[in-house]
Amino acid sequence: MHLFPVITIGGLNIDLSSFIAITVSAIITFVLARLAVRNLSVDKPGRLQNFMEWVAEFVHNTIASAMPLNKVKPFMSLGMTLIMFIFISNLLGLPFGIVTETHHVNETFGITQEVLDEHEGHAEIAWWKSPTADISVTAGLALIVFFLINFLGLKMNTKGYLKSYFEPYWFFFPLKLIEEIAKPLTLALRLYANIFAGEVLIATILMLGVIGTPFMILWQGFSLFVGAIQAFLFTILTMVYISHAIVSHHDEEHEH
Repeated sequence: MHLFPVITIGGLNIDLSSFIAITVSAIITFVLARLAVRNLSVDKPGRLQNFMEWVAEFVHNTIASAMPLNKVKPFMSLGMTLIMFIFISNLLGLPFGIVTETHHVNETFGITQEVLDEHEGHAEIAWWKSPTADISVTAGLALIVFFLINFLGLKMNTKGYLKSYFEPYWFFFPLKLIEEIAKPLTLALRLYANIFAGEVLIATILMLGVIGTPFMILWQGFSLFVGAIQAFLFTILTMVYISHAIVSHHDEEHEH
C-alpha cells in the first residue's frame, strides 16, 4: 500500500497529495467556469457554453426538486460549484498516479526508520490522488454544508427552523439533534467510501500488470459513472437539507 507525504505545520498534519489535488481541482473548476462565460453568444454558442448551459439547467432542476421554485435562484451558484468541484475531484485520481520510491529516512514527509522497517527497507510515496478519497477532505466539505444549513435556517426561517427541533412533540428534541449530527457524517462517509474504494481497486488492478489492462479500462469507465453519481448525491442532499431548514410547513402547503 502506498504511503502519502505528510508534513506537520503548527501541530497540524497536512497530507501533501490531498493539498495538491484540492488546489488542482479548485483551479480546474474556476478555469472551466471562466472559460464558459468568457465569450457568451446567443446566436453561435460554443461547445463549452452549451455544455455549461446543460449543467446549469440540470442543477436548476435538481434544486427545484428539493425546494419551492421561487427559492431556487439564490442557490444556483452553490449547486454549480458543489457538483463541478466534487465531480472533478472524484475523477482526478483516475488518469494517472505519481509514485516515488525511497530507501531513506525523510521525517519531513513522515518517513521514519520505523516506517521503512515495516515496508522492508523501502517505501512508495503517492503524490497524486482524488482529494475526495481522503476522509479529511469529505469531512471538511460536509462540515461547510452543515454550518451553512444551520446559518441559513436561523437567518431565513428563524422561528420555523427552531420550532422544527421540537416537532411533532417536544421530547423528540434529542432525536432531532442526532439527526442533525448524522447529516454531515453520512455526507462525508458516503462520498469518501465510494471514491476511496475505487482508488484501492485501481491500485489492486495495477498490480496485475498487462493482465489487468482490460479490467482497468472497464473500471475507469465505471468510475466516471460513480464519480458523477456521488457528485449529484452530495449536491441534491445538500439542497434537500437546506430546503428543510429554510422552508416552513406553511410555505410548503402554500406551494402545493
